[in-house]
Amino acid sequence: QSQLVESGGGLVQPGGSLRLSCTASGFTLGRYAIGWFRQAPGKEREGISCINYDSSNINYRDSVKGRFTVDRDNAENTVYLQMNSLKPEDTAVYYCAARHLVCGGSLAGYEYWGQGTQVTVSS
Repeated sequence: QSQLVESGGGLVQPGGSLRLSCTASGFTLGRYAIGWFRQAPGKEREGISCINYDSSNINYRDSVKGRFTVDRDNAENTVYLQMNSLKPEDTAVYYCAARHLVCGGSLAGYEYWGQGTQVTVSS
C-alpha cells in the first residue's frame, strides 16, 4: 500500500532542464531520507543524491554537483530533483527511494522504491 511515484521525465536537448517529483502515499515522507538513483541500459543502478529526513544532510554524486539540486516539501509528501545543464550521459531511468531517517550507502537499505521515470538527453 505504501508507494513512491516519480514524475517529470521526458526528452530534452543537451543543456536543457527537467524537474522530477517523487510523491509518497501510505507513509509519512517526513520520517524518511529520500535517495535519487538512475540506471542506464547495461549499467548498474547508481546513486545520484540523498536528502535526509530533516534536510540536515544533502549529498550529490560528483558528476551532478552544481547541476542537480534536491529539495523536499514534507507537507506535500514530495521530494524534488531539479536537473539543469543536462548532458547525454545523464540519459537513464531515474528512481526515488525512501530510507528511514538518514541517508545510507546501500541500495538494500531503502524500504520503498518508485517505478522510475525515463530521462533522455539527445539532440
